[in-house]
Amino acid sequence: MTNTAESPPPARVDIERRRANTRSTQWRGAKAMFAEFDLLTPAAIGEALAALAKVKSERDCVPLGGGTNLVVDMRARRSSHDALISVGQLPGMADIMLGGGRISMGGAVTVSQILRHPERRHFGGALIDAAHVFAGQMVRNTATVAGNICCGSPAADLVPPLLALDAAVTLECSEGRRDVSLSDYFLGYKSSVRKPNELLTRITWPEPRSRSDSAFYKLARRKGDAITVVGVAVALTVEEGKCARARIALGAVAPVAKRARRAEEMLEGRTLSAGVIEAAAQAAMDESSPIDDVRATAAYRKHQVRVLVRRLLTQAWQRLS
Repeated sequence: MTNTAESPPPARVDIERRRANTRSTQWRGAKAMFAEFDLLTPAAIGEALAALAKVKSERDCVPLGGGTNLVVDMRARRSSHDALISVGQLPGMADIMLGGGRISMGGAVTVSQILRHPERRHFGGALIDAAHVFAGQMVRNTATVAGNICCGSPAADLVPPLLALDAAVTLECSEGRRDVSLSDYFLGYKSSVRKPNELLTRITWPEPRSRSDSAFYKLARRKGDAITVVGVAVALTVEEGKCARARIALGAVAPVAKRARRAEEMLEGRTLSAGVIEAAAQAAMDESSPIDDVRATAAYRKHQVRVLVRRLLTQAWQRLS
């Protein structure tokens, strides 16, 4: 970990206390119960990091971005935290920068910001595809990129495109910062390398090259505002008629969103004939390990991995040929 140039300013955090655990409210005849927690509203990243420095576990305190997953889980009693640190309005956390051949997004950038940005064509087609099918409009207006990563869901829609684009995340704490490849970020289901005292402040990736193409497809039980059944992102770079770089990322078919590395290796350095693409699609299917749930069977998910990988690779190759 590299040390920051200067230590963060002392914590000066306003606390808005939520004390509704011992009472209920009536709204149109329905009883609503709310969790008890403190809401910390720092004015700068340094203050947020100083507050997080005291955190020992996520039961103590977690960052709050848009809250589209976290608050829902807390109200449903699936998670409980003594305090939340609001980071969505911190200076620098919601900016998007392009330069030096890289894209850099603050962790609090919302999905709607991605879709409205005038330079979004440089972000990569896969990320734009995912943003278009991300939940509904009201959720897109609030949900943040860092929140979608940090929730740890294998069905998180932004993660497969970012994996395919070779994204990295910046984790900061009061002692310094470190950059972690997104492909190394997840350790298991809802588990990651981020420590309780760290804040995911930025997501960066190389700007796609001129002879590159990427795409994402979300298979769900309906077109809008649905949890992903299978998510597939692919990215190709072509040089001298051959595939110079291949990325295949899968969502909702393993404990974490992941790259299909064996399938990628089968593509690189080769002309992508129908046979080569079919073999890679089969390999990607073999690398998946889905489960049965209320949305689909494991067998159906595995079959759709092969179908979607083959389809997206074929389309990307045709666009680049």
